[in-house]
Amino acid sequence: MADRHAEIQARIANVTQLQAVVTAMRGIAAARAQHGRSLLSAIDAYGRLVGGAIGRAAVGATADETPAASAPPRTALVAFCAEEGFAGAFSEHILDAVAAAAPEALIIVGTRGAAIARERGIEPTHTAVMPSHVDALPALATSLVDMVYGMLAEGEVSRLEVVFGRQVSDSAVAAERISVLPLDTARFRPQKRTEPPLTTLPPAVLVERLAAEYVFAALCATAMHAYVAENDARLRAMAAARNNIEQRLTDLSMTEKALRQEEITSEIIELCAGAEAARS
Repeated sequence: MADRHAEIQARIANVTQLQAVVTAMRGIAAARAQHGRSLLSAIDAYGRLVGGAIGRAAVGATADETPAASAPPRTALVAFCAEEGFAGAFSEHILDAVAAAAPEALIIVGTRGAAIARERGIEPTHTAVMPSHVDALPALATSLVDMVYGMLAEGEVSRLEVVFGRQVSDSAVAAERISVLPLDTARFRPQKRTEPPLTTLPPAVLVERLAAEYVFAALCATAMHAYVAENDARLRAMAAARNNIEQRLTDLSMTEKALRQEEITSEIIELCAGAEAARS
């Protein structure tokens, strides 16, 4: 019985250490999600600013009346998955949306997500690492822009879509799929009629360069949403794990007390038996 009691005590010590690890991971995920969430409004405002500039510049641009090519579009899809584990089914939800899209070129951001994709038989065209700090997200967006525009220049793709996780409630993250290119300048046109802005570049060239800036802004925004969503998913997973650990510790503690009570009862019985034997 003493060996059994020692075993329970060792298991309690191990589970307590695991509880400390889970608590630390939960704290890190909460801090990252909160930091990223605080920057979302500024990033979204930047995207709206660039979109407004495109709308104003497009006022003076001449529409291209050349008939569009009849070839079907070839889509490049950027999927923002989890970089690390312990995020529940976060990457699986994103990859479900990827499978539904069936793109010609697939860029998966997130090491863990890329591994899960290969397990599902989905081979990405390119992969990228999802940074662990928000300060590195602009550099990630820049590398993705270079990658996508390289494929556009080579004629490999003609369309860009993004799939990322967006928090829709305190307890749920949904996979969202948006189209980034080709850019529909009409949706950025100002509602009120305005004069074309004074520029040093031809309006068409200006719109083209602003479009590249808008793609960068869109990828920054989606990367930030994905960063926040991944850490929120990890936060919920760690909260569930902590609850399970606390229940496990309660069960082990009750078992330890029962074993200790049995040991005390056995010792009392042995002492009583010894006293009786001494009297006789």
